[in-house]
Amino acid sequence: MDALGSYPINFSTGRVPISTSGDESKNRPIRRNRMVQAAAEWLKRRSTVAKIAIAAAATVLALVTLKVTVKDHNYFFIAGAVIHAAGLLILAYKLTTHKTCSGLSSKSQELTALFLIVKLVSGTILRIDFYSILEFITLVSTVWVIYMIRFKLKNTYVKSLDNFHLYYVVVPCMVLSIFIFPHAPYNRFIRVLWAFSVYLESLSVLPQLRLMQNAKTIEPFTAHYVFALGISRFLAFAYWVIQVYDSRGQYFLLVGNGYFWFMAAFIAEMIQSFILADFCYYYIKSMVKGQLRMPV
Repeated sequence: MDALGSYPINFSTGRVPISTSGDESKNRPIRRNRMVQAAAEWLKRRSTVAKIAIAAAATVLALVTLKVTVKDHNYFFIAGAVIHAAGLLILAYKLTTHKTCSGLSSKSQELTALFLIVKLVSGTILRIDFYSILEFITLVSTVWVIYMIRFKLKNTYVKSLDNFHLYYVVVPCMVLSIFIFPHAPYNRFIRVLWAFSVYLESLSVLPQLRLMQNAKTIEPFTAHYVFALGISRFLAFAYWVIQVYDSRGQYFLLVGNGYFWFMAAFIAEMIQSFILADFCYYYIKSMVKGQLRMPV
């Protein structure tokens, strides 16, 4: 068979049709990007109320999907810890290859290290599992990031932008944990420590957001890291929402009996999820437009 034997020939013209499958495969990403951009433009034209309704519907859909697909909901915390660790890997790449810590808040990392230490100290007594190992790895990575910011790359650290006062977060969390903590067959001090770590975790990202507001722009690697934190915290929030649904709201009824811990923990998770939700929205919006540096 000759070289044309494997191709269908149009006998009316004597020509061999030219395959365009390669061109089509090249055009698919372009078409996909156009569709995404068109969807983004459509969303941009919606009113604020419509945007909130769409975001709420997307959140509910995500929660339902997680509930249906994940049988053991404790995996949410493990997945969240893994995603947090992935965000730290992004920071490690930035710090080691670009040799700069611009856009990073040392104070936010210090709060993260603090709540991880407290959680590990109290959590080791309460239980030791795979999640504890992940938290320890995250703690070691966080301490390394702090070292890089404070010492190795201190010339690139803009201290004037990282001006959030830590006592605004630490003191209220400490006071709240003294009065509202979980009921468990353990020493009261351990339970107070655990509550303190939960409250502190919910607000630990505030210095980073404050720094980004002061800087007016966001470094791409920092944006990826904060987005990873947002996904991580959403998974933790999903766990609590599903617990409320499965118990048909029974946990909230415990407030009437003077047990406020579940309500406080749920609100703490909700606060940090909403704090990061706004950032995640603009992050996705900027990625669609192909602009990694976002105005804050």
